[in-house]
Amino acid sequence: MSSSLRRGTLAAATLALAAVSLTACGAGNDAQTLRIRPDNAATHVGDIKIQNVNIVTDPHGSGEATVTARIFNEGSKDQVLKGVTSKGARAELSPAKGEKKLVVPAGGSLKLGGKDEASALLADAEKAGVRNGDARAITFDLSRTGDIKLKATVVPAKGAYKTVGPSSSPSSQPPKPGTEQSGEPGENGKPGESGKPGQSTKPGQKGDASSADNAGEQGEAASTGQDGQEGGAGH
Repeated sequence: MSSSLRRGTLAAATLALAAVSLTACGAGNDAQTLRIRPDNAATHVGDIKIQNVNIVTDPHGSGEATVTARIFNEGSKDQVLKGVTSKGARAELSPAKGEKKLVVPAGGSLKLGGKDEASALLADAEKAGVRNGDARAITFDLSRTGDIKLKATVVPAKGAYKTVGPSSSPSSQPPKPGTEQSGEPGENGKPGESGKPGQSTKPGQKGDASSADNAGEQGEAASTGQDGQEGGAGH
């Protein structure tokens, strides 16, 4: 075999080995496919990692929206979520059921959105210009880490987001029976007030049933007296 032929064979083998090496890298732990980020926003600042951030709007037109997220605390001290804002619109924060604050425990996490979970409600989202499909800037304010900024996708409360929409927020729940003032028992609708039994229709007052009976008895007595007088005059 000539030297030129040997060099050509060596070059071909080298190229084949390089191709195999690249394929192996693509299938390993450092594969580019493992670095693909999900559609929802995520970031990592200091001890705090925030994932699955979305702004979920109400498809029924209430103008409200909720911020959904999972906040992880990798530090050794608890942190408190103090605020969530989006372009000047400040969310109304509500702690999870049985909690007083939105605490991100050390070594644990805090979930925003969902039944009995903590919530961040943008009451005037529509007025603030929140639109489905937008990538909107949002800021989380943590007690130790401070402001963490990222962009969140705006989606309607449908499909996978139905259970984390504005209707699941404690601030949006309808009031329980007996909590409203107007028309409650004990106010305008209770007995003893205007036009109700126990006031203008009380026994002994003008216009009630007892007064009518008394008037009827007096009328009968007067009629009997007149008949008696007429009978005496006829004799």
